[in-house]
Amino acid sequence: MTDAVSSPRDARAGIGLFLIAALLFFCAMSGTTLPTPLYTLYRQQMDLSQAMITVIFAVYAGGVIAALVLTGRWSDQIGRKPMLYAGVGLSVASDLVFCLAGQLWLVLLARMISGLSAGIFASTATATVMDLAPPRHVKLGVLVATAANMGGLGAGPLLAGAAALLMPLPLLTPYLLHLALICLAALCFRHVPERVTKAARPDWSPQSLALPPEVRRAFLPAAIAAVAGFMVFGFYSAVIPGFLGQIMGYHSPLLIGFVAGFIFLASTLGQALVGHIGAGWRGPLGCLVLGAGTTIMAFAFQMQNLPLLLLATLVAGLGHGLAFRSGLAAIGAAAPDTDRAGVISLYFVVSYLAISVPVVIFGLLTLALPLAPLATGFAVLATALCLLALSLLIRHR
Repeated sequence: MTDAVSSPRDARAGIGLFLIAALLFFCAMSGTTLPTPLYTLYRQQMDLSQAMITVIFAVYAGGVIAALVLTGRWSDQIGRKPMLYAGVGLSVASDLVFCLAGQLWLVLLARMISGLSAGIFASTATATVMDLAPPRHVKLGVLVATAANMGGLGAGPLLAGAAALLMPLPLLTPYLLHLALICLAALCFRHVPERVTKAARPDWSPQSLALPPEVRRAFLPAAIAAVAGFMVFGFYSAVIPGFLGQIMGYHSPLLIGFVAGFIFLASTLGQALVGHIGAGWRGPLGCLVLGAGTTIMAFAFQMQNLPLLLLATLVAGLGHGLAFRSGLAAIGAAAPDTDRAGVISLYFVVSYLAISVPVVIFGLLTLALPLAPLATGFAVLATALCLLALSLLIRHR
């Protein structure tokens, strides 16, 4: 009788801990995109060029990649919780530096710290949420992990844009709000048990670029799709605020935050739709839909039409969500338990190289070429990459 009563109670407790881990992931990732709608204000305050805005974003992406490469395997060695609390500490430090950021070097420092936090969370929190998924709902772990990641990235610009518009001190209030949220989530997370046994002799070596043989077949198509999708995400995070302000004449932080965050939220919706599509078609369909979105995007940039840009954002986000979740599920299932966080880290390294390198090149080009035609050309290039990824995925099938 006791077992019959305690079993449902234990199941409910397990689901609660699972959701707490997802909440911490969501709050941490929202902090990494918080500055996006504020770049216009930083530009005015510090007289920054579009090229410097992309440099600021590249510093963040560099921090992400550094954390993924250096610490990607550590949570498999010393446990998930120590790494996640380190990520929380970096997130708090980033907020505090942003609160003091009256000069460019402090903004760059804050973005670097934020990138380190994001890199830790991208791999370790994903593995943590998947570890804590209810035994009968393993696929739910993948959905919630990716939704917490993308949902947090989408919520950050919305939170900052609303706070900057409706509250005083627009370059201070958003960070104080996020600081309160991340600390509250971290306090709740202390109840979550550790699911990884600490190694007797932890291996502190950086993340290897080699993949376990059993993962390679699943990793290649997932990485190709990630390059196409995250390239577009980088554009929205670093360039869209400037395009809306300089070219289209929209300066509202709330509107900029909505457009920049909308693609991440649309990606979350796309991930939720994955379960309704056959496994063999998720990746190819994701690339096809993403390519359709970037094609519409090219016309929106050329016509400087906001409604068309919002449609493009929705379609591209849906396509990214389909491709991203299917890829993450494939490599997560193929990876052995002892290497899961490391394999996921490598997947995110590829993603953040795609999210940063093309945008930095774009920023340098703005020093010599107008922003509007460059944006159109970027969308055309993204479409071509989507078609390439689609053809490779179909061939792989």
